[in-house]
Amino acid sequence: MPYLELKNITKKYDKLVAVDELNFSVEKNEFAVLFGSSAAGKTTTLRCISGLEKIENGEVWFNDNDFTNAPIQGRQMAMVFQTFALYPHLTTEENLAYPLKKKKIDKSEIFKRISEISEMLRIGHALKRKPDTLSGGEQQRLAIGRALIQQPKLLLLDEPLANLDAKLRHDTRAELKRLQRDLNMTMVYATPDQLEALTMGDNITIIKDGKFIQKGTPDELYQNPKNLYVGKMIGSPEMNLINAKIVNNQIELPFGNVSTNKNKKINSDFVSTDLIFGIRPNDITISNEQENYDAKIFLKEPLGDITILDLSIKDTKLKMILPEEEAINYDTGQNIKISFNIDNSYLFASDTGVSALN
Repeated sequence: MPYLELKNITKKYDKLVAVDELNFSVEKNEFAVLFGSSAAGKTTTLRCISGLEKIENGEVWFNDNDFTNAPIQGRQMAMVFQTFALYPHLTTEENLAYPLKKKKIDKSEIFKRISEISEMLRIGHALKRKPDTLSGGEQQRLAIGRALIQQPKLLLLDEPLANLDAKLRHDTRAELKRLQRDLNMTMVYATPDQLEALTMGDNITIIKDGKFIQKGTPDELYQNPKNLYVGKMIGSPEMNLINAKIVNNQIELPFGNVSTNKNKKINSDFVSTDLIFGIRPNDITISNEQENYDAKIFLKEPLGDITILDLSIKDTKLKMILPEEEAINYDTGQNIKISFNIDNSYLFASDTGVSALN
């Protein structure tokens, strides 16, 4: 049985269904990511797990116990919010001690835990300072420390890096992952940021409109999206999408035909329907092979070690990626020939978005 499992949970606010029969599971000591766009239901899901929200239907199981109606205090969980939620009138030391004092823990134990946590999170130098004198990264580490000092069996993090600048987010991502591994702790991390999801999650659960869409490792979601939504959510730049049909066992595109994916079969239910052909920018190459297409570069986007080339083939717009040392040989306005790595391509039903490949 999973360490944490949500079984068909539903949460409504009046007529708004924020979480809709959601199934979600996490194994012990896993760094699990809950990934979805804004208003997908991520925060509400975490609040249902923690007991901050009462669910209408479904069950919450944790550590082999039914926690559906358990009081917040007995759940042995802690939550870190997007806003740091620190007490501005208390010092770092006092903020860390506060949840322990509420539980009437012995002073010597409080002192011991503060020493351990402040050293682990590298905020020992700031114990006598108040939050408004700390940097954004120090405030975030303090918020995490105040959750960890309670020694929870499960740590919930709700977009905790959203208010940090880009470099600080990068550094804190690495710190959080290190911390989770060092403590061997189970964490559930909610984010709308694809980079955070892919770099941090052992497993990623994608939700949309409060519903479960797909779960898998970063590689599984990237290589085998079950529908168009997942295909677009995972991968940067976004997957190229082109209207398509199946004609005589070939994929008919607006600018020509391409072969079908040799690694997967097309589901016979979709052969006569309108489809969407998906190809990732890194699976387009400059080539003079037999199956190639004339394209024109209308924009170059240098990104340091790589460059994104924006292409047009008749009325179809595509993006491809080249290493910088290769991209310097091509200019805006230049005509090139390109080919697709078809064995890494995708097909989706245009009406439902469901994958048409088995």
